[in-house]
Amino acid sequence: MRTTIDVNDELLRAVKVYAAGEHMTLKAAFEQALREFLAGPTVSSANAPPIPVFDGQGVQPGVDLTDSAALRDIMDAKS
Repeated sequence: MRTTIDVNDELLRAVKVYAAGEHMTLKAAFEQALREFLAGPTVSSANAPPIPVFDGQGVQPGVDLTDSAALRDIMDAKS
């Protein structure tokens, strides 16, 4: 579909430079940008917080990680 929009001059220049660098048309660059915008944010592993790593002997005998109440009792008893 053909439509007309007003685009900031600096933004239009930047899109033209991007499109030329990617060997794509201006139309394709706008369509790609709109699709990515409408898809919403993506979680990147580069932005994800690091996963903590702990050394130890694992779960101690008698601890059931599926029983949160019992686990809380064990933790409270040690403090």
